[in-house]
Amino acid sequence: MKFRQLLTATTATFSLLLSLSTLAADTIKVGVLHSLSGTMAISETTLKDTVLMMVEEQNKKGGLLGKKLEAVVVDPASNWPLFAEKTRELITKEKVDVIFGCWTSVSRKSVLPVIEELNGLLFYPVQYEGEESSKNVFYTGAAPNQQAIPAVDYFANEMGVERWVLAGTDYVYPRTTNKILEAYLRANGVAKEDIMISYTPFGHSDWQGIVADIKKFGSTGKKTGVVSTINGDANVPFYKELGNQGISAEDIPVVAFSVGEEELSGLDTKPLVGHLAAWNYFQSVESDENTAFISKWKKFIKDSKRVTNDPMEATYIGFNMWAQAVEKAGTTDVDSVEQAMIGITTPNLTGGIAVMNANHHLSKPVLIGEIQADGQIETVWETFGTVIGDAWSDFLPSSKSLIADWTAPVSCGNFNTETAKCSGQNF
Repeated sequence: MKFRQLLTATTATFSLLLSLSTLAADTIKVGVLHSLSGTMAISETTLKDTVLMMVEEQNKKGGLLGKKLEAVVVDPASNWPLFAEKTRELITKEKVDVIFGCWTSVSRKSVLPVIEELNGLLFYPVQYEGEESSKNVFYTGAAPNQQAIPAVDYFANEMGVERWVLAGTDYVYPRTTNKILEAYLRANGVAKEDIMISYTPFGHSDWQGIVADIKKFGSTGKKTGVVSTINGDANVPFYKELGNQGISAEDIPVVAFSVGEEELSGLDTKPLVGHLAAWNYFQSVESDENTAFISKWKKFIKDSKRVTNDPMEATYIGFNMWAQAVEKAGTTDVDSVEQAMIGITTPNLTGGIAVMNANHHLSKPVLIGEIQADGQIETVWETFGTVIGDAWSDFLPSSKSLIADWTAPVSCGNFNTETAKCSGQNF
């Protein structure tokens, strides 16, 4: 009798485990890797919500491949090594099929070796410094030639800027971007003494001395502009101190690469009015696609005051492309989806078409906008059509001969056009 009861119990347990395994197999898991606490929560929390909205929308359409999508959210807490740990957890423990995440390049660099080791798939939705192309990453934010270089050209050609302050947070994205911009400015005849470079740590709050130095640097009679790669909540005291020291957009304009509508919604915008931001999307853009997206967002988030921004659009584009690629490949297998992604198109929110190129970077329009008193950004300049993201800068000697192409026969991230060799498998 005891043996029969034990056999019955064992059979029931096995059936339950089999049912759970089948249920798991019928769910496509979407990893969400964004800081919900710490210095970057001001920017990243909204991207978590964006992915959740996209998952909900896709499930309303019937999911993918006949399966429902399930979001798995983790909080790496603005802790860069923790991004790597959470990535490993998402892939090995949670068995996610794709990850949407990271904001800072230091978090992406932390994730990169893990996602390549485990052959995962990451969609990275924020502007970055380039100098990278991984088989396991799709870069849906702007490369330098889609944001930083056009912004510098606008400052020089439209605003007559002759002296340059390159101010950034002290990590890989600002340092590499400013290295590219310094080389670009020098190649265009700007003297070394007309370039000031400044770095501050994450969360920096005491801007009095640095802003005083900027003010002094801009007092020589030459038009001076600040190119800002300051990230996260450090932007709040930076702009406040500009106002405290009487520096207006007419005196020394700032063009920012990491300040969008979400960050502005938490700021006193008076010190920022007239300063600029360079992105590939603004909420104020008029298009049918944007109107529909904003409506869906406000309905999902249940807050009419919540805004949209560029990394949200990059997340939206990346998610829609991934969904198309999964359907095209007939599977969530990473290698199959990676190849299916190349050449995929989807509407962007500015009224055009986004294209995923063979270097895993998008074709995107470039917009420069002026910050308004209501926290919105009004477009003052834009490219005609889209610009293909360049994985490797043409202005650095170490990378000007490199291209990325993940299609045969090249199939690598850093093919040297001079030696006709790939110097590494991924990046």
